[in-house]
Amino acid sequence: MGKIVTITSRKGGVGKTTTLLNIAGCLSDLEKKVLIVDLDLYSSSIALSLNLKNEKNIHNLVDDIVNNRFKDVENYVTKYNKYIDVLPCDKDPRKGARLNLKSIEQVINMVKHSYDVVLIDTTHALIDLNIVIYDNSDTILNIMSNDPVDLVNTKTFVNIVLDIGFKDFRILLNESNSLEEKYFSVNDIRSFIGYNINYKLGREFYVKTIDKYVLDGKILTLNTNVYPKDKKEYKKILHIAEDLIRKED
Repeated sequence: MGKIVTITSRKGGVGKTTTLLNIAGCLSDLEKKVLIVDLDLYSSSIALSLNLKNEKNIHNLVDDIVNNRFKDVENYVTKYNKYIDVLPCDKDPRKGARLNLKSIEQVINMVKHSYDVVLIDTTHALIDLNIVIYDNSDTILNIMSNDPVDLVNTKTFVNIVLDIGFKDFRILLNESNSLEEKYFSVNDIRSFIGYNINYKLGREFYVKTIDKYVLDGKILTLNTNVYPKDKKEYKKILHIAEDLIRKED
């Protein structure tokens, strides 16, 4: 039974998708069979970031489930490398509102039987779709930046998560996305949001030429020119990936 890890955020532009892909790259190095599911239906950034030329997507899968045409999930995924498969969403954001939420729940619970890890990308808006995704996840990883608006939104989300009793909720503070934003210390952030910061990516993770790698469809952690395997930056992301999939005793 694979583990469902949902990567989310409360604000756009915090490096959510890049972080997800870097985690996927590390899991690939660990020879884990990974499925990336793009449920950020209004940006379709996974296919764009990986430069995928996919024939089918999650909309085709859901439509076939609803109309009893579904046979095998492999007919809908696009292979990125030996270990990473991708279930992208449609490039037309208008189709996102038409997805059947019950079918999304079916998809999530179906694919975990075929993969070691399922990584789900979401939109930062707290919509009904995200609630369904959270309810069917084993772990939620919220990516946040060192930004006043993000702190306020994250604090609200933490309160919601605690109210519903979700057990495995974690926060990653990403300071590598912007070299300008560093308003608060980690202790300040912990005190304000009332929750622990589980992981931190500092400014040393900033990649000046990231646009070039996105245009080429490259995952940064699979590129030794960006993150050499023997350097602390790669090892830090590898540690996060390993910790996210670690089984409870």
